[in-house]
Amino acid sequence: MPKSLFQEIVFTILMVFVMVYAMICYNISLATGGMSNEVFLKAFHELLIMAPIGFVLDMLVAGPIAKKITFSLFNPKEDKPIFIVLSISICSIWFMCPLMSLAATLLFKGGFQRETVSIWLQTTAMNYPMATFWQLLFAGPIVRKVFGLVFSKKEEK
Repeated sequence: MPKSLFQEIVFTILMVFVMVYAMICYNISLATGGMSNEVFLKAFHELLIMAPIGFVLDMLVAGPIAKKITFSLFNPKEDKPIFIVLSISICSIWFMCPLMSLAATLLFKGGFQRETVSIWLQTTAMNYPMATFWQLLFAGPIVRKVFGLVFSKKEEK
């Protein structure tokens, strides 16, 4: 877990890249009817727009709210770390998924139009299962492992 603002920024950059890139690939695949090698390249174009949005939303909105909820439910000195990690992850998904789905709806699915709310709700509903699966079973563990390797070596010096 990050122990300073610098570490929090690095952790968030890593997590945003892994989560946002995967979710963009997922949404492009849904829109095109399936996965192909071309999806991986197309996703980089959207990543340049969506990653900064994800970073700002996570640092300023979802992250602080997720931590506030988590630390109102769990005590880091008494409860197992896994409960805190899972709670922050789930609360982050809870807030980031609709926020990022709204950004994608406005930027890539027609912007403000008559059906914006319906498109946003459908996008959010389609994204929640994938975001939850990806965060809890892949992105979270991998990013925490990489982060731990990078910062444990720096702390040893």
